[in-house]
Amino acid sequence: MKEASYYEKKEAKTVQCRLCPRNCVIKPGQRGDCRVRKNQEGVLYSMVYGKPSAINADPIEKKPQFHFLPGTLAYSIGTAGCNLHCDFCQNWEMSQSAPEDISSYEMSPAKVVEEALRNKCSSIAYTYNDPVVFFEYAIDTAKLAKKKGLKNIFVMNGFISPEPLKEACRHMDGFHVDLKGFRDKFYREVCHAWLAPVLESLKILQKEKAWFEMINLLIPGYNDSSQEVTEMCAWIVENLGTGYPLHFSRFFPFYKMHDADITPMSTLSKSAEIARKAGLDYVYVGNVMGEEANTMCPGCGDLLIRRSSFFEVLENRLKQGKCPGCGQKIQGVWR
Repeated sequence: MKEASYYEKKEAKTVQCRLCPRNCVIKPGQRGDCRVRKNQEGVLYSMVYGKPSAINADPIEKKPQFHFLPGTLAYSIGTAGCNLHCDFCQNWEMSQSAPEDISSYEMSPAKVVEEALRNKCSSIAYTYNDPVVFFEYAIDTAKLAKKKGLKNIFVMNGFISPEPLKEACRHMDGFHVDLKGFRDKFYREVCHAWLAPVLESLKILQKEKAWFEMINLLIPGYNDSSQEVTEMCAWIVENLGTGYPLHFSRFFPFYKMHDADITPMSTLSKSAEIARKAGLDYVYVGNVMGEEANTMCPGCGDLLIRRSSFFEVLENRLKQGKCPGCGQKIQGVWR
């Protein structure tokens, strides 16, 4: 096991984790809320360092990252554990498990980088559960990856303390933030966390000039009202600007949430229209068939990147990160 970052030693060998807003106080022999950080005799350890439970070479569009080296592969790793407990989690077998309850691989940071290069990936994505719970592993891997010319992406829920997030900004080339809703009540009742730290994380990323994209899963009857979407988009424009992509994703009943219906296409289309009217330059709709995955120039409206519904780039007309028609710079991380 690896000694954890961001914790304080207290009396009687108790420790307090400072990695995420839960600030878990952990007695000897016990673990934090995430299940993967354990106090052993007054020292906090990560139990998942070098032990990914999922490894895949994924299209970068699957994260989804549409403005980050489009058409390339991201070597993707994730471990057991998470600091959120969403009732609709798509990867609950990993995220809601303790490390001893699921299988894992033995992969050092150097081995991850080696496998990423062998699989002809352009980046490494720390994803599937949430990289905040395997923070040390992700940071050590990213440091080695940069030396080999690989990019690094944090695919996270944004529920992280400011200082570790700022450290991540120094080593990651991109972030994907799951903004699960815009009501604290939704976060507390469905995700079993709270909203304010996620919004603060987005502000920090913007202040640190980090590249990031956001996704919002629309769940009928829970977080899909036009009013909530309008307020969320207004907050994004006011606090983050108009140039960071926002993805609306279609909900399908999963894990503990089977009482909600599949998101109607009308809800997705209406939400995307609200976002565009609010001024957001890049709005996408995911988990659906159609053309909502294409990147259009916010200046002249020309088609810039055409994608299939299966995470495949069919055409990329960008020239050095600019629209070939009007010359407008398109925000993102390009080749």
